[in-house]
Amino acid sequence: MNLGDTFTAGEPLASAFERQRAARDPAVLGSLSERRDRLERLARLLRDNQAAICEAVDRDFGGRSPAETRLLEIFPSLEAIAHARRHVRTWMRARRARTGFWFMPGRSRIVPQPLGVVGIVVPWNYPVYLAVGPLVAALAAGNRAMVKMSESAPAIGALLAKLVAERFDPAELVVVNGDADVGRAFTALPFDHLLFTGSTEVGRHVMRAAAANLTPVTLELGGKSPAIVGRGMPVAEAADRILFGKCLNGGQTCIAPDYALVPRERVDAFVDAARATVARLYPRIGDNPDYTSIIDARHHARLRGYLDEATARGARVVPINPAGESLGATRKIAPTLLIGVPEDARVMREEIFGPLLPIVAYDDLDGAIAYVNARPRPLALYVLDHDRAAVERVLARTVSGGVTVNDTILHIAQEDLPFGGVGASGMGAYHGRAGFDTFSKLKPVFYQPRVNGLWLLKPPYGKRFAFIAKWLVR
Repeated sequence: MNLGDTFTAGEPLASAFERQRAARDPAVLGSLSERRDRLERLARLLRDNQAAICEAVDRDFGGRSPAETRLLEIFPSLEAIAHARRHVRTWMRARRARTGFWFMPGRSRIVPQPLGVVGIVVPWNYPVYLAVGPLVAALAAGNRAMVKMSESAPAIGALLAKLVAERFDPAELVVVNGDADVGRAFTALPFDHLLFTGSTEVGRHVMRAAAANLTPVTLELGGKSPAIVGRGMPVAEAADRILFGKCLNGGQTCIAPDYALVPRERVDAFVDAARATVARLYPRIGDNPDYTSIIDARHHARLRGYLDEATARGARVVPINPAGESLGATRKIAPTLLIGVPEDARVMREEIFGPLLPIVAYDDLDGAIAYVNARPRPLALYVLDHDRAAVERVLARTVSGGVTVNDTILHIAQEDLPFGGVGASGMGAYHGRAGFDTFSKLKPVFYQPRVNGLWLLKPPYGKRFAFIAKWLVR
């Protein structure tokens, strides 16, 4: 079987899975040297093929800067690998656990053990980082892994399949490509753990498929991540940081700011500051290789539909196109602010995944917090305010998958912070030790010594037991 070829939803996919499952013997699986070797091979794959990776991603998007791919995908992937290689020896060690007083002098330990075969479903928006990130955790934990790439990013999917096949035994790691039918067959396999990154709607289908096999899942979904602009931060500074995070990858980022909550009296100043930021970062849009295209015609039409509906319903639509270019021949959409959009408009209800930024005016911080809490819990939340008390108030009174204070996006790059959603934005987490634990069975072990007091609690129950029981249930 040529692992660089597209899998179909029949025997080849099942055969690849069975090969890995047959190799998952815990007695021989995942020594420290094997784990570090697999991680190093993965790092070399990325380092040695940067130009080809950037070219493939650019081809899939129809325009994405190699600098952006290196910054947002290759760099954090290599950082994740380096972090895991440094710490995996410590993560693998048995962990001490307290033993109850009545069970002394017994000992308790938690022993991390590989789960076996891990499935990883990758979205199209960051096809390298969102494949490598969970894969690092799975390999560090000593597992075999199968990675299903997105059919919307076929060039990078084919390249990664080829590169992986050259460096890894298929019993260690395979990359699967194929359409939605292959994806459904993939998620129906009886993995020992399945991680899915994608939309909430598809995540529900993945969870149903996994439930048939009682496969535990980690779901990294999306939703509408708010950015709260406080009165304690200059509006220009806040707009600069929000628009930078919003425009990365053309807004096609699961943790991009989805809407901005701005003090009512500062909305116009925010609009002016946003114009200035975009003009500085992207003086041209259409022919600027630094500004990413929308992935395909379907998503481009979806975003245009949001704009058309908002315009028809009376919203103030502010496109920021510094050079005044016509973008009709491209799949690019200029960064666009939307003000006064009705709450039931699609752009206010659905995850945007593009460079459109609704602005919601608020009168006081309690009102902004209430607005966030009235909606499904987001994958990310951003609070931009130099007033520490105000920041702590937002943190204490909102629930989200993760938070960056006084900037956007950056919490995802911290390997010692777990990354994951909550509620409609997902379940479970990975990155660093949290990822190692996600893909491990943390096996509890109690060691009973030769000399112990358990005989005092065994039948026949009589006066001795009655006396002891008074102390046990006091």
